[in-house]
Amino acid sequence: MPCIQTTVNIPLEKNQQQLLREKLGKAIAIIPGKSEQWLMLTFHTDCTMFFRGKSDEPMAFVEVKIFGKATDRSYDQLTKEICKIYQEVLGISLDHVYIKYEECSHWGWNGANF
Repeated sequence: MPCIQTTVNIPLEKNQQQLLREKLGKAIAIIPGKSEQWLMLTFHTDCTMFFRGKSDEPMAFVEVKIFGKATDRSYDQLTKEICKIYQEVLGISLDHVYIKYEECSHWGWNGANF
């Protein structure tokens, strides 16, 4: 039950959203037991954001939420892959991407909890 929420200070074209969907769908499998089949994505675009006191460069804040736990190694690999994806698809510099991970022990879906 992963969810990846993306906040960026730039607009996203439909083709960029599609590329992110495809690439993030593959990347989430870095975490054992996670797949695109259960992945939910949200995109918050054109947001007012500041990094290092500036707002004139593209930037992203990415939140990855999963049901259960993952290893530090999985998170390290996923961070590398997510940064690469946002650089390739959106032109966001690696050092302008923050990623927050959250592990949840309760996750609701379809009227019940896991």
